[in-house]
Amino acid sequence: MRTEAQTDERSTLPVITSDMTDAELDKIVDKATVASGFLKAISHEGRLMILCHLVTGEKSVTELEDLLSARQAAVSQQLSRLRLEGLVVPRREGKAIYYRLADDRPRKMLECVYELFCKDAD
Repeated sequence: MRTEAQTDERSTLPVITSDMTDAELDKIVDKATVASGFLKAISHEGRLMILCHLVTGEKSVTELEDLLSARQAAVSQQLSRLRLEGLVVPRREGKAIYYRLADDRPRKMLECVYELFCKDAD
């Protein structure tokens, strides 16, 4: 029996087969649900641009507003969604709120997006 940990020789992706157990399939569906939420969160141009700016380090909401040429309400709304999905982490310092990437997943995805869509534009 093949399990989700087994892969096709040509790919690092798991091979889903008809002889997998319900528990194995449920685990794959759970992971697909998490991945779908992540992809939905980065699928908005504004959120994607915020993540691009945060790859270089922590930024305040005001800095992001300036970098994006966007209103505070719009930036805050997009940051809220990114925070909800666990992609960014806020830090308060006085009246200012700073954001940084929560982990390395957004950076890895942005590297892939850059390679596929942006590299030739340089």
